[in-house]
Amino acid sequence: MRRLLTTVLLAAACTPVLAGSFAGTTAGSSAGASSNGTSASSGSSSGDDKIVLAARDDAALFVASDGRIRGVRLEAALHLLRENDAVSRQASDLALAKAILAR
Repeated sequence: MRRLLTTVLLAAACTPVLAGSFAGTTAGSSAGASSNGTSASSGSSSGDDKIVLAARDDAALFVASDGRIRGVRLEAALHLLRENDAVSRQASDLALAKAILAR
């Protein structure tokens, strides 16, 4: 149990640094996409990306706890992914959480 708690805390401590740097690169690329006349769709995509990126801490906890710890942000991201992608509808919560961490 102590090892699990240590792993969860370590994952939570490391994740914000990675998410912050990734969000910076994503924001730059979505800004360029909005200049080609699709600002409505790229705006929603950018918002979707923010929701998924905000779920990284929850996803790390979920993966580290083998699905026992579920956060609100992860739940929102899972709902969003399944709403917008047919492949995600068939994936397990654990597989989607790992995909969120890989982003």
